[in-house]
Formats: sequence, C-alpha cells, structure tokens
Amino acid sequence: MDSQIDTSSGEPTRDAVDALGGATMLEFGTSWCGHCRAAQPLIASALGAHPGVRHVRIEDGSGQPLGRSYGVKLWPTLVFLADGREAARLVRPRDPGAVDRALALIDRPA
Repeated sequence: MDSQIDTSSGEPTRDAVDALGGATMLEFGTSWCGHCRAAQPLIASALGAHPGVRHVRIEDGSGQPLGRSYGVKLWPTLVFLADGREAARLVRPRDPGAVDRALALIDRPA
C-alpha cells in the first residue's frame, strides 16, 4: 500500500484519508455500540479473504469531523475506498456476503 494512516493520536483528517492509495475500508463506530460489536465477526471474516485491504477503525461520535464529512448517522458504517474515493458503503451490515462483495470492489490485484 502506498500511503499509511496514523490513528494513534486520534482520528485522521479527511485530507489524509482522501490521499490514501490503494484499497481502504473505514469502519465508523464505537467500542460500546452493540451493532458494532455484533458486526465484528463478519467484518473480520470478510477482511480475512482480502489481506490487501487497509482497515481503519474510526471511534466516531457526535461532532467528529471525519464521520460528519462522510455523512455517518448510524454505527457501524463501513466506507470502502479505492485510492481515496468512495466505491461502496454499508450501514449496520448483517450479511457477510455484502461485506465481501464491497471489499471485492476495491481489492483489485496489482
């Protein structure tokens, strides 16, 4: 992957996300959200089949600028990016096949 993103000091900026090269899945949610916790096994399973996809978890909340810039209203929201551009989005995913299909859209062989 050409660009990396540092989330150690908090959420990344929209400019940093837009500049990412390659395939990235942004996961907006919180650690205490029941829907987010329920989605973790299907997200992990789908990502296992797509090791080339960068996975960035964003601890979202009211007024957080990155989530607002993507129009996130419900958790979890998964935003699938190809070279910094949105290619797909899933809100509160329950179908493992849907996550895999969205990942396949952005995970293209080099």
